[in-house]
Amino acid sequence: MIEHGPLLERLLAGEFICAVSDENAHRHLSSDETRDAIDSYLRPLNRRLASNQDASVYFLAWRQLNDEAREQLSRQLGDTVNSLLPLLEWLQLVQEALGRDTLAAPGDVLKPAEFSAKCEDNQSLRERLERLATDSFFGSQSEQLDAQVKQVFKRLKEHGYLMQPHAERQVFVVTGKIDYLVDLVRFIRDEENLPIDADSEEGAQESLL
Repeated sequence: MIEHGPLLERLLAGEFICAVSDENAHRHLSSDETRDAIDSYLRPLNRRLASNQDASVYFLAWRQLNDEAREQLSRQLGDTVNSLLPLLEWLQLVQEALGRDTLAAPGDVLKPAEFSAKCEDNQSLRERLERLATDSFFGSQSEQLDAQVKQVFKRLKEHGYLMQPHAERQVFVVTGKIDYLVDLVRFIRDEENLPIDADSEEGAQESLL
């Protein structure tokens, strides 16, 4: 397992591996032999390698829901629910501001300057961006549009939904974790008795999905 060591460390640290964030690692995980080897190593840790339906992104999941797993999943679900609505609003805002027919997808290139310009020229988008940026998930304390956009993109990068190929350029690429987010929304939409405010989420879900 030495050859898989660095990749295992990243997965155990909670990383999501996709072709955008790391093409070589994603191709590595696309191998049945590699996945079987990693799953065998993870079995004593009660973890397993998981992916979304399209296998565009890989991550770790619990193998069995024991008390430890349930406790951690409960915390993760709480964190996810708190961030879900602002993330959905961001997806919708990007789609409308940039005039796209579909949601942002892995590999899409986003430029904060272009996004700022579109919002600046549209009062409705400007107001929605301000509300979004000052949400506790994004945490902007600025009244300046450019600073708000910068903070939103910074937080999305920190959470793995965007990557910045070149630190000196304000150009970002959407990662495969977006696919995981959309699949999660569909799961929550289709399941019952999950601790999420169905009324507040419904509008965002319907407009996006």
